Amino acid sequence: MTDTAISTMRAARLRGPGQIVMEETSIPHPGAGEVRIRLEGCGVCASNLTPWAGAEWMQYPLEPGGMGHEGWGLVDALGEGVSGVRVGDRVAALSYKSYAEYDVAAADAIVPLPAALDGQPFPGEPLGCAMNIFRRSGISAGQTVAIVGIGFLGALLTRLAADAGARVIAISRRPFSLDVAKEMGAHELIPMDDHWRIIERVKELTGGVFADRVIEAVGKQWPLDLAAEITKERGRLIVAGYHQDGPRQVNMQLWNWRGLDVINAHERDPQVYLDGIRAAVDAVASGRLDPSPLYTHRYSLDELARALDDTRDRPDGFLKALVRM
Repeated sequence: MTDTAISTMRAARLRGPGQIVMEETSIPHPGAGEVRIRLEGCGVCASNLTPWAGAEWMQYPLEPGGMGHEGWGLVDALGEGVSGVRVGDRVAALSYKSYAEYDVAAADAIVPLPAALDGQPFPGEPLGCAMNIFRRSGISAGQTVAIVGIGFLGALLTRLAADAGARVIAISRRPFSLDVAKEMGAHELIPMDDHWRIIERVKELTGGVFADRVIEAVGKQWPLDLAAEITKERGRLIVAGYHQDGPRQVNMQLWNWRGLDVINAHERDPQVYLDGIRAAVDAVASGRLDPSPLYTHRYSLDELARALDDTRDRPDGFLKALVRM
């Protein structure tokens, strides 16, 4: 079943580095096995910053709505052969043109949102990412877990690790972020300023053995170097930062000597992403995880350029931007 009453929508389009325009464009129609979603909002992801800044391999303009992949909203049309979902269902979606009023997703790439989440924003992809990283980290009660970088992802992982019974050491450059980490359950707070001072402080807090699990959630060379230095022998280093701005060098001598298990916690299988989103729905709906204080900045679709700038520049008090339609 499709709805032909609406023919156009507003969508943001990236025409070049730092150049967003609002366009009136044709509303998408779901094909076989697809649904259309009237979007309520979309989270702004740090991965958007590469096309926003410009890269040699980027081709412009992007499609209308392009870059947006953290959308949620109401199903308003069904493509041929779709069952198990109804018009009016509220869902989070794995779709990729969600900086717009409508987007289309495969019917098996949406996750229903229960009534307990009515009225709440739900950027499913980053919430599911946090759940998948936590699962792959192998965190359990009694462990010491250091989290390097307390942004939206690091704050979620702080709560998940603390709730699992781990002792969490939060390391971040911004005092605001450390305050958030404390609210999310961190036991120790360390400013991310001097490399060797941080190492000595973690060594002191762990009786000289360093951390059982270290999650690097920044995506830069120095935090990655630091994360390895504070991981114990035969400990687990989890790379959760999005390293997209060039190659990295690693201290293989250190990694080898300590016998580190290194986990690249990024997923590419859509079904694994969806498993994470389902786990996030359960965690938030049950009250085990409350991300609402982490949605610090909200923008209209017309303000997407400012949302991207703030995601890049991280003004004081910034953790996560949401664009509301």
